[in-house]
Order: sequence, then structure tokens, then C-alpha cells
Amino acid sequence: MADIVRRSRLRNPALRRGANMLAALMAASALLLATHGTAAAASTKPASAKTSGAKANKASASLPAAREAKARATRKADARNAAAAKGAPRNRAAAASSSAALQQASSAEARLIAVYELFGRGQPRPALAKARDLVRDYPNFQLAQLVYADLLATQVPPAHAFSDATGIGRLRSDPAMADLREESRRRLQALRERPPAGTVPSQFLALSTRSRYAIAVDASRSRLYLLENSDKGLQLVADYYVSVGKSGIGKATEGDARTPLGVYYVTSSLDPKSLRDFYGAGALPINYPNPYDVRRGKTGSGIWLHGTPPQQFSRAPLASDGCVVMANPDLKQLLRKVQIGATPVVTAPSLQWIPRPQAEKEAQTFTSAISAWKDARANGNEAQLKKFYLPDFQRSSSNKKNTDGFSVLHDEVEYAQGKRVQFKDMSFLHWRDGDDTMVATFGEVFEGEKSGRTRRQYWLRQGSEWKLFHEEILG
Repeated sequence: MADIVRRSRLRNPALRRGANMLAALMAASALLLATHGTAAAASTKPASAKTSGAKANKASASLPAAREAKARATRKADARNAAAAKGAPRNRAAAASSSAALQQASSAEARLIAVYELFGRGQPRPALAKARDLVRDYPNFQLAQLVYADLLATQVPPAHAFSDATGIGRLRSDPAMADLREESRRRLQALRERPPAGTVPSQFLALSTRSRYAIAVDASRSRLYLLENSDKGLQLVADYYVSVGKSGIGKATEGDARTPLGVYYVTSSLDPKSLRDFYGAGALPINYPNPYDVRRGKTGSGIWLHGTPPQQFSRAPLASDGCVVMANPDLKQLLRKVQIGATPVVTAPSLQWIPRPQAEKEAQTFTSAISAWKDARANGNEAQLKKFYLPDFQRSSSNKKNTDGFSVLHDEVEYAQGKRVQFKDMSFLHWRDGDDTMVATFGEVFEGEKSGRTRRQYWLRQGSEWKLFHEEILG
């Protein structure tokens, strides 16, 4: 792929005029990053920056040979002006904002975006040097290879190239080229449009500190966000480009090549030695289908977060059979963080980031419902307790078969009646997709006892009331 791109672009000035769409995107996006900063670009995308980037690229690729010398002089002047403007206070702040975003990207991706920025600032030779180093260090990074070929093409005078309209047409229609352009667009979008400081994905209303990390996948941006949990709450610490299902998202049936949407937990970590090379550095299965999926009749299994084969750094945005796929260096970082059974994984069409105080306020509204359930159980009133359960409620545990809900009510009352119980390590994960559901995980210890149960409950809102439809006894 990289050799084809390189040969075609070095020979074809027409390709550099018309089909070199990735380079035009690169220049426009780089100008947005360099001039306006990552955070600002999320809300305002000045047309002037995009236009000037496209014009700069067009000038380097389509001027006749007779005007090439003049174009070179113009580019040098533009580069000097860009360098001078770089020293202005506004641009220094923008550069700092951009650098902050890059620090949260993976090493290879951060280096690629740095190439984009240099080219967008009118510095093609330093950009070419960095691109050359990048493909040397990551020879299987196809997008980096393509960018490197683009930059090499800008160094060849049009008078020394030959037109090949047929080859251009083939390259334009190559699905792999479209995939690489889309990968580039999504990487840049995610790095320009950063989550606001002090916010969390709307699903994470409360997370016990026993869960050291949490994972959220935004399919619209092909992005996985890693959040660290501490006494200060959730903080975004890293994010990575990912691929999802060939057919998109919203898995419903076995073999539909879609990535499921919902709230899940990592259930195990598979040793790469036990896997085919296809899965790369390892795999993290999640608990799809969860009880909410089962309730809605969804089928399928084997949904993992996994890596890529050795010859492939990353995959197209829509490329898997339903799994979430990451570059191996990124997956290795993730493997060091996750906790089996305790790390939640939210997969969403598009993440909504809300201020932490708002999440805490929403958590309090659910806390009142679960406290009422606890009180009804302690009072020993089965009729009152029954109101908290849906008729098809089921309970499961690691060493028992599923049990119908109402057969366990009597046992619940006997288990808790008249005892003072403390709930601890509470996590509330909210999911909305037509229905309004809550996944609550907590431990309970009765007075006078040193240990107790850990429960994971699945609640469904019906009108103004929350109802239990499934419970797992984890230990």
C-alpha cells in the first residue's frame, strides 16, 4: 500500500492537484490545530484557516513549472510570516493547548499530529524529517506512510513528473485510501474537540475507588478514553484511536459485525501467547450480552478489546467483527491498568461529557431509590419489598443457576430483617437508549460481621419509579 502510494504520488502532478485529498485535509487541520488551539477549535472552526490551508496545499501541488520559482518564494515568505506569528501571545496559548492534547495521545499518534502541525505552519522540510523518523520507528503505520508519501510528493517539481489519469482514478476509488482519509479525519477531530476540563462521560454518575480506572468508547470519534479514579473523582488520563465493527454499532445478533452499545465490565485478560497473531498484544473480553441485552433478546458473544496483527499498526474506523480494536502499543498501556471484574467499559454512539457536580446530583436521585429498597428489606415486609421488583426479575451468581425473583424475596427478608447493614463501594452507571437503566454495584456488610456480599443490580425506570429486573451476586 505505502509503495503504491509513494510511486503514484511522486510521478503524478495531477494526483497532487486533484486526488491528494489527504494532504489538503492535513494542511487545513494542521492550521486549525496550530492557530486556534485544540479546545477553541471544538466550538469555532474559522473558514479562513481551512481555506488558507487548502490554498497552501494547492499552491505547492498545482502551479505550472514556469511559476514554480515564484511559488517557492511565496511559500518561504509565508513560512517566515508563520514563524513570526508563532511568537504572538495568542498563538503561544494555542500551541500550549495543542500540546496538552497531544500529551494525551499515544506516542505514534502524537508524532503524526506534530507532522501535520509543522506542515500547516509552512514548514514542509521539518515535517518531512519527522515523518521519515515516524515511519522508520513504526513501519506498519499505514496512515503515517501515506502522509510521508504526500510530503515527499511536495518536494518534486511538476516539470519532473508525468500524468497518469488512469492511475489517479484507480487510486481515488481504492477503498483503502478512503479508509485512511477517514482514519486521519477522526484522529484529528478527537484531538481538536477535547472533553472540557472537570467533566466525565454522562454514564459515570458514581464510581467506587475499588475501580481504579474506567473506559469509555466514543464510536463517532473512533476514540477510547481512559479515566483514572481517585478520591478526587474521575480524571481523563489518556485516550486512543480505536476501530469498531464493519457494520457500525448497535449489535443485536450473532455475526452482524456490529459493536454493542451499553455498560459492560472487563471479565478477563487473555494471554497473547494463547491467541492468534490477529489479536496482537492481547485481549480483554467484556460481559456482552449483559442482562439488559438479554432482556431485549440480543445475541452474540466474544466481544473483546484487542490489538492488531504485527504487520498492521491500526485498522480502519469500521473494520472489526464487533470488537473494539486498538494499536498494540496503546493496548499494552491499557492492559497495565484494567482490573478484572472491576473496570467498567461504556460503549456509546457519542459520549456526552457533563460536569462532575451534575453527575453527583444525578447519582443522589438514584441513591434515594436504592435506600428505599434497603429499608423495605430491613423492615421485613415482603409486600412492600415486592414493589421494587419487575415480575420477570432474576438473580444469578457464580455458583448457582438463575433464580426467579419472587422465590428469593422471602430469603432476602430473612437475610436482612432487623439487621443494620452498611452499603459501601457504591458505583452507579447510567444508560439511556429508549429505556432508562442503572447498573448499581456495591458491597454490603451487616453489623457484627467482617465481610458480606457484593451485588450488581440492574434497574429499569418505569415512570417515576425504579424497578429491579436482574441481580448478580459477585461474591
